[in-house]
Amino acid sequence: MSAISSLANKYRPDQAKYEDLYRHFHSHPELSDQEAQTASRIVSELKQLSSDFDIREHIGGHGLAALLANGSGPTVLLRADTDALPVLERTNLPYASAVRMKDADGVEKPVMHACGHDFHITSLLAAAETLVACRASWTGTLLLIFQPAEERGTGAQAMVDDGLYDPKRHNVPIPDIVLGGHVMPHRSGVIGTRRGLVASSADSMRITLHGRGGHASMPHRLVDPVIMAASTVMRLQTIVSRETDAWDTAVVTCASIQAGDAENVVADDAKIAVDVRTINPETRKRTLTSIRRIVNAEAVAGNAVKEPTIVPTRSFPLTINDETLTAKLEETFTAHFTEDAKAYTPVMDKLGGSEDFSILGTAVGKPCSFWMYGGTGHEVWDKAEKEGRLGEDIPINHSGLFAPAIQPTLQVGTDAYVVGALTWLMKEA
Repeated sequence: MSAISSLANKYRPDQAKYEDLYRHFHSHPELSDQEAQTASRIVSELKQLSSDFDIREHIGGHGLAALLANGSGPTVLLRADTDALPVLERTNLPYASAVRMKDADGVEKPVMHACGHDFHITSLLAAAETLVACRASWTGTLLLIFQPAEERGTGAQAMVDDGLYDPKRHNVPIPDIVLGGHVMPHRSGVIGTRRGLVASSADSMRITLHGRGGHASMPHRLVDPVIMAASTVMRLQTIVSRETDAWDTAVVTCASIQAGDAENVVADDAKIAVDVRTINPETRKRTLTSIRRIVNAEAVAGNAVKEPTIVPTRSFPLTINDETLTAKLEETFTAHFTEDAKAYTPVMDKLGGSEDFSILGTAVGKPCSFWMYGGTGHEVWDKAEKEGRLGEDIPINHSGLFAPAIQPTLQVGTDAYVVGALTWLMKEA
């Protein structure tokens, strides 16, 4: 057993305590940019762990940084995201969320931790307790970042823009190493890294096509935005099939269309919500240009009363793991996660979604590495795998049925943060 594994196992905190804390966060989710109570509970937990934590609050909204200086050495940043999603929970768990909140537009919606951020928060707090307990064995500075608004793709940049690393603002030391992880719909107990590209870039927008509504029985008197929207949606699908190299990858999804709600009334406007994913900067630029071209052309073809309105709503960078950093992490992860029937792989699948995690490092020119670990209970996974129904029966992130098994997911998430930090902070033998 490696020295790092010995420390992680010896000082692992009471799992029951953190299982209860996880249930609390799961049943008390908060939407992006509204994570006030979540941040408050995190601060309370950190203060109970050690009075030596230097906590900086309200960074870029409800973001916070907690520093534990422990002698000379590198500064290692461990990040967890804290926001939830406007999703109705359908898990029927005894600790399922019943929370409803108003979003940025003032519309009340159900709220759920449907992407595992409750696991990220709890795992990082448990890791903090472990690292406090074994601080005699490591040297350097531990930097914990609890980041808001990841789901909007704005939280990491907001923290940086608000002076996270600015000596005149929050004066957080620039990290040497930036680490983070994400629970995924893989078999619980499995954890993996990969070098290079981990997650695609993402761009979202809301498009409004402007027509002239009226009575459905007199279409010749109208400029029908529904027809324009239908033609636009169909034409946007050709960006991938007819404008993107078959060896490249892009996704253009029209996730929502809204245009009135009565059978005999045609609305003035039609609204389309579009989500774009790419893995190549040039493809990203070309795809976004094509969207504008097609939207404008279909508006002209439909005789729109004015030019369409296109409002960008989210933007995520590519997530690229530093090769050297990740190679070193592979060594300690392999040594730790191949014990006790746990499984580690250096070829974990890329994320299905996108992340703003890397901004915390790239903003100051520092290397990043991001890992993924499974959350699906063994019985559920094994049954679906045996029946060849992994794609149908395993709820994915952002689903109202996303319900990771608490264990061993929580232990793996905690150990990953601990082992990751000690890879660079551990004192030499």
